[in-house]
This record gives sequence, C-alpha cells and structure tokens, in this order.
Amino acid sequence: VCAFAYSCVVTFIPQILPENAREPYFEAVGVVITLMLVGQLLEARARVGTGEAMRALAGLQPKTARVVRGEIEEEIPVEQVAVGDIIAIRPGEQLPVDGVVIAGSSAVDESMITGESMPVVKQAGSSVTGATINGTGSLRYRATKVGKDTVLAQIIGLVQSAQSSKAPVQRMADKISGIFVPIVALIAVWSCALWFAFGPEPRVVHALVAAVSVLLIACPCALGLATPLSVTVSTGRAAQMGVLIRCAEALETCGKINAVVLDKTGTITAGKPSLTDVLPLGKWRKMPDALLAITASAEQDSEHPLAAAIVAGAQEEHLTLGEATQFRAISGRGVTAQVALPLISANNPTVAADESSASSVTFESSISSPETAMYNVAVGNTDLIDDLDVGMPSVGDEDLDDIIATMERLSAEGKTPMLAAIDGELAGIVAVADTVKADSQQAIASLKSRGVNVVMLTGDNGTTARAVADQVGVGNVIAGVRPENKADEIAKLQAQGYTVAMVGDGINDAPALARANVGFAIGTGTDVAIQSADVTLMNGSLMGLVHALDLTRATMRNIAQNLGFALGYNSVGISIAAGVLYPFTGMMLNPMIAGAAMAFSSLCVVTNASRLRLFDPDKALRKTYQVRQPNPNDNNHNNHSQKGFIMGLFSDHKAKKENAHESMEGMHSCCGGHAANDNQSAPAKDPVCGMSVDPATAAATREYNGTTYYFCNPGCAAKFEQNPTQYLA
Repeated sequence: VCAFAYSCVVTFIPQILPENAREPYFEAVGVVITLMLVGQLLEARARVGTGEAMRALAGLQPKTARVVRGEIEEEIPVEQVAVGDIIAIRPGEQLPVDGVVIAGSSAVDESMITGESMPVVKQAGSSVTGATINGTGSLRYRATKVGKDTVLAQIIGLVQSAQSSKAPVQRMADKISGIFVPIVALIAVWSCALWFAFGPEPRVVHALVAAVSVLLIACPCALGLATPLSVTVSTGRAAQMGVLIRCAEALETCGKINAVVLDKTGTITAGKPSLTDVLPLGKWRKMPDALLAITASAEQDSEHPLAAAIVAGAQEEHLTLGEATQFRAISGRGVTAQVALPLISANNPTVAADESSASSVTFESSISSPETAMYNVAVGNTDLIDDLDVGMPSVGDEDLDDIIATMERLSAEGKTPMLAAIDGELAGIVAVADTVKADSQQAIASLKSRGVNVVMLTGDNGTTARAVADQVGVGNVIAGVRPENKADEIAKLQAQGYTVAMVGDGINDAPALARANVGFAIGTGTDVAIQSADVTLMNGSLMGLVHALDLTRATMRNIAQNLGFALGYNSVGISIAAGVLYPFTGMMLNPMIAGAAMAFSSLCVVTNASRLRLFDPDKALRKTYQVRQPNPNDNNHNNHSQKGFIMGLFSDHKAKKENAHESMEGMHSCCGGHAANDNQSAPAKDPVCGMSVDPATAAATREYNGTTYYFCNPGCAAKFEQNPTQYLA
C-alpha cells in the first residue's frame, strides 16, 4: 500500500518530491502481490496435504448397506441403517456399521482401524467394526452402533478434536506473536524515521523501502503455523497407525514421558486367561467336577477375565452351572455368592444333600424336577478368604504347608492361584494362566532402549507377577495393589520427578489412568476404553505405545524446528530489511525480495510439518538416554492385615520369610550412602526419598564428607546437593 501510494504521488504530483526521489515502484507492487499470492497458493496446497489422514478416515465408510428385512435383501444408504438391522456382507465388501456376527465365518481386515495388518477371523458372536473389509467368506451381522456412535465416527471425532486443540507450546507461540507484531511495527516506524533523518539521499526512498521491507518480511504467518500444522499431521498419522490421541496437550506430554506403568492382565498379557488347575481339598477331592461347577457358578456373573476363564473351563467339561444369587464382586479380592445347584443333574456330576453321602457322584439320564442344594461360595485371593474367617476342611487331613507350597508353585509357573471356599471351609485351589502377548517383550525392550523406566503394576500376587515380568524383561514389579490404590503408586513415581504414562484397560484402571500424566487405554476399538484415556491403542499391542512415543517425540522435534526457523528467520530478515547490511554492501533489501522471502518462510514451515506424514514407526530413530535400572525389591505391597484363622497362618508363614530376607539384607547393607570403597553390589538407600538403589545402576551419585551417596533419579540428587544435612540428620 505504501509503495503504491508513493508511486501515485510520483506519477501525478512529482513536484512535491526531490528530483532524485521521483522513481515509481508500480512494478515492485505488482511483483510483491504476485509473489504473495503464489506463496499463499503453494502454502494452501501444502496445508491441504496435512489433512490427508482425516480425508482418508472419512472416506473409509461405504455409502450403502445391504440390509435383510423380511427375508428380502435391499440396498439402502448407510445413513438409513438402524440399530437391530441384519446386514449381509459378501466377500470383499466393506462393513458399513458396527455390530455382532449372527451367521457365517470370515477373516476381516481391520488394519484401517487398528493398524494391525493380520486379518482377524470373525464368526457367530464376534464383534465387527464398520469400515473394515471382509475377506473371502460371507457374514450376516446385527447392527449395534450406527451413525455417530460407530467406532469410525468416534475416531474421526477424536482426531478432529485433537487437531483443533492447542498444545501448551502453541499457547507460548501465541504469546510470542502477540508481542512480536507490535515490536515489528515499532521497528518499521523507527527504521523509516532513522533512514529519513540520517540516511543518504534520496532519504525518502530509503526510508520507505526500509519500512515496507520490514513489514513484508516480518509477517508472523510462519510463527502461527509452526505448531498447529505439526499437531494436525501427527494426530492424523497416529490415527492411521491405530493410535488415537485425544488432545494436543496429551501429544506434547507424550514427548516427555520417561516412565511407563503397565497393568499386567490384558496389557502385557493377552487378557484371555484359561483354566489350568483344579485342586480340590477335603471332601471335594473325590468330586473335582462338582467343585469346578460350584466355583464357576459363583463366577459366572463376574466380568473379570479370570472369572471368565473359570466359567469357560467348566463349560469345556460340559458341566451344568447352577444359579448364583446375592452375588458380590469385591474389587481386587474376588467374589462371593450363594449358588443353587441341582443335587442330581443329567449326565453331570453333582453332590448329594446329606453329608453322609456327600462324597458320592450320581449320574441320571433324565430328571423331571431335580432338587437343589444351596452353597455359600467365595472365590478369590488370600485377603478375601481371610476377611471371611474361612476354616480348614473338616474332612481329610490337609496340611497347611502343602497348600502354601502348592500356591507358591503355581505362582512360580506364572499362574494365578485362587482359593475356593464353600460353606465356610476351604474347598480347593483353582489356577488360571494368561499368556503373554507375542510382542510384549519386544515392546518393553524398545521402551528401555529409549530411556523409559518400565514398571509393572498389578493386583496379582508377587510370585505370579514376577514370573510374568521375567518373561518380558520388566525389572520393577509392584504387586498386590488394589485398583483404588494404583493411583497412589503413580503419584509416588511423579514425586520422584518422572513424567508417567499409565497403560491399562481404561475401566478398572480408571483412577490410575486419570492420575498419570498421560493415560493409555488398551482397547479393541469397540469398548468404552476409547473414551476413558488420553490415548487409545486400538490394536491392543504394546508396540503401539512405542510407536506413539516415537511419533510424539518426532512431532515435538518438528515443532521446535518450525518455531526455531520462524523466530530465527524473522530475526535475521528484519535486521536485513531494516538495512544493517547497507554500510557493508551499499544495498537495501528490495521489497520484491522481502515479499518472496515472506512467502517462502511459510512454505518452509508447512513443508517441514508435512514430513510427519512420512513417519515410519519401524524406522524411527532411537534416542540415547540415561536409564535407571529399577530394583525389584524397591517396593513391597503385600502387607495386608490378616484376620482369618487359615490366612493368619499364611501371614505367619509369609512374615517369617520376609523377616529372614530383611535380616540377610541388613547384614549386607547400610543406611544412607556407601563409602566409595564399600561393596557396591549391596543395595543403598536414597537419602532423599528412601528408596532402595543398586549402586551399580544408580541414576545419580553425589560425594559428601568423603562418602558416596546413590540416588534413584536426578531430581533427588539435586535436592540432596542443595542441603545435604537436611537429609542426613
């Protein structure tokens, strides 16, 4: 505008200007406008590319669906599909909405939703997700979610929400822009004034050129684009990988994670345990099937994976289950129920009513009105049995040491032993095992190589948890923690200076997910886990967590590059535009070049952000961090008050072992730090937080009065360094 106005003055009233300042700049105005329009066009085309992932997601859903109504198949728009409609799917077709298979069997490609390349076999009873692709078989399924309720619609909504949100670093960029604009205006005014007052002839021309060039080259577009474009591209790329990020703040925080807490069941393991052992006690030794039938009857109303394994095991044995009433699930402990089971069941073993015949097993081919017996049943861990004051079996000569040894053996084998009590007496041990996911070990090794402290947090007993941890390479195990107390363990890690990610199923671990800096939900994409965490791993694989961390770190590097380029470019460009090079070169920055440079800066930022679309999780670069190797003996969470007679004996047995262990440990360790020449293989104690630290792998050390002190993390070391006497008193 200034150049055009100046050129008009030169053209129509040149007499008001000095003779040596009567040169018009119409061509400069035209070139500047052209360059700016070309730059905006290139920028717009580049920005369109950043939304490619969203358009790809939106284009996944088919436009029509083949619905079976009244035995007639008709093709209707997908918007008209209603919940409950029966949908027919032929080989190679896309599924229009979510539902449950009622007939047929086929392998379905779910890679567009979960990122998992291997097809998943679907048959009657299996859940299916809209936008997935059917294989060679045919399916009929009942629609359960349509429209905005489908998984695909939720994914698109979450990605849109994340792309429109602002990361904390973006708010910082906005503040910088708010200060930057008035500063640039002042620089332009002062440049004009200084050139007009002290510059060489023609002063008016030099002053005008300096002011216009400063305003052109300092356009803050690049600064404003630096963060949102990177967020847009990365959240879309994450969705393509089967990782849903709810907001930009979670994206930024993921880039800072240095500790990951993993739930065991369903996270490290497959979450589909199977029944492995049924070990009756007392009078039930002669009736193992009856024990299993009663136990499974009590568990059939529970949603816990362990309960489902027991019920499935009973069904595989073709046992008839009884009716459970007064069912109560006690979080982190087990279940209690009153079970009504037929005394005689067709082709199935049952228990007679009177105690004298309790050991008999009866088979009948047909019973019209079978009598039933009521059993008060409890199935769970030692805490539950203890609370109920369960007694030893009244029949038989059971040895407590043998029971303890059996449970320890099962735990050492990676199984989860549960005690079953019937009518106030211990009736048997039921063990369930969960297989470790195929890629859990690889994922945990990858996390460690990236400098992340990995912790297993589980409500299972310590022996079973340690057996699973040893399989996957987790060194720090916190076992025996109830669901409501998991958040406290997260808080302890945060107090040590860690930025913590919690990975769980999104339901039972909700308090811990909320307490963590970032909550990761393991989900199949068809449950409420999508709505319960900051990030959802759609395919349920821990490698998705590794890929998410790699992508977010790459995103934060990309944002830093964009911000650094935008700020550095403007700082250098404004200086050149103001004329700092004139004394050395005798030349001013042409406004045409300034306009082209402004467009180029925005284009560079957009292009750099677009590089995230090419992010390959399998080729992500590893960063080297100093890793703290955790001590598995750091925490002991198995101290529970014991009240029942039997579990009181269990507690005594366990207490003796723990006391013996502590006595041996006390012989080889000392309080506070270790002198430099001490035996460094013995554990030391962090004087700040009190945690045990292996001197060989301590995260930090400090010397004080000739003694070396070891710390679990650099934050504790820094606090100690500020005031050592405070922690040694």
